[in-house]
Amino acid sequence: MSESQRQIDRRTLLGLMAAAAAASTGGGLLGPGGARVAAAGQAAMPAGVEPFEVRVGDAELEDLSRRLQSPRWPPDSPGEPWSYGTDRAYLEELIAYWRDEYDWRAHEAALNAFNHYTTTIEGQLVHFVRQAGVGPAPLALVMTHGWPGTIWEMLPSVMALSDPAAHGGDPADAFDVIVPSIPGFGFSGEPAEGTDVVRTAELWVALMDELGYERFGAYGSDWGAGITRVLGASYPDRLVGVHTPGAPARMERDPETDAERDYAARADHWSVDETGYQRIQGTKPQTLAFGLTDSPVGLAAWLTEKLRSWSDCDGDVETRFSKDQILTLVSIYWHTRTIGTSVRYYHANGLGSARPRRTAGPVRVPQGFAQFVGIPLRGQPPRSYVAEPPDNVTHWTVYDRGGHFPAIEEPDLLVRDLRTFFRPLRPA
Repeated sequence: MSESQRQIDRRTLLGLMAAAAAASTGGGLLGPGGARVAAAGQAAMPAGVEPFEVRVGDAELEDLSRRLQSPRWPPDSPGEPWSYGTDRAYLEELIAYWRDEYDWRAHEAALNAFNHYTTTIEGQLVHFVRQAGVGPAPLALVMTHGWPGTIWEMLPSVMALSDPAAHGGDPADAFDVIVPSIPGFGFSGEPAEGTDVVRTAELWVALMDELGYERFGAYGSDWGAGITRVLGASYPDRLVGVHTPGAPARMERDPETDAERDYAARADHWSVDETGYQRIQGTKPQTLAFGLTDSPVGLAAWLTEKLRSWSDCDGDVETRFSKDQILTLVSIYWHTRTIGTSVRYYHANGLGSARPRRTAGPVRVPQGFAQFVGIPLRGQPPRSYVAEPPDNVTHWTVYDRGGHFPAIEEPDLLVRDLRTFFRPLRPA
């Protein structure tokens, strides 16, 4: 990562810390995962919605420090770095930084610069961030993360979406931004059996009911994209439109041109080399959960390899994510003990196994797509290989950079794209 990027990260962190200090709420009751429920100080919300503050206990941090002092390292792998998975030399460097330099309390304060809440919906504890829009008529927007992102991946885009005038935009484009944690991820509770993308979409509609939003838009990536498409398919009376990364569906035929054959070959290669994690997470997630919940080194290795493989980093993960960003994501999973319940989502959705997957049919509201094609090995289908988009695809943009995590990799591009897509869909 360049020095200018590091300075930007530091300025952003300091600004968020200052905002968190200004909105400090003092004490509270311990919540799930060592977090603390705020006693007062946030905007009034409906009955049953509680303010929430991320707060990890000192004993939890001391336990982590002890575990990082003496990790057990496997033999290094042969071949090129990263060719067998996470590179040992880089991981040793990352773990040393986690042990000696990373400051969770600073990043905890940055997380608390956002307005966090929890509520219980049909027996499931749901955590969410809600940033009220600053503008004449903010449109409600649900932003749903995927795996392994958590709300971490969405937060860099939230402030510009909620307060466009403060970030070079038009106040008329303001959103009330709601960023829920999927059950089993981060600060939400353990998921009920069978909580898949369809069930999660039902929970999000119930959440929006509780918050008093009759009509709203939705954006999501990875699993969040699946949830977003279910919203657009099952609740056309509630959704003004849905936006996801990627492109409309490709044609169901063999490739015919050199560009199509090249894409198909890269897609096959990606499917062979980059989807093995789905098999274990989709079939035996509990077995994996024991090791990743007990070992911070193992957890960091599992997540960092995905950040490197799925981002537009050209093999150097720190061109996209600083060590602090990586370790904040890892720390969220570590301190909440939710890596096991997060990977269970693959099992619930039948991915990596022969179990059937629930679907909701075609999207029935306006759709927007933003293609981020910065990962050459993964690529995107050429235009000739994409089926004629349905009439409700009203927006489709292609960007030559960015990867699987656009809200944190390319927040400026994503924010601009969301503003553009939703502008004509806002209620008059």
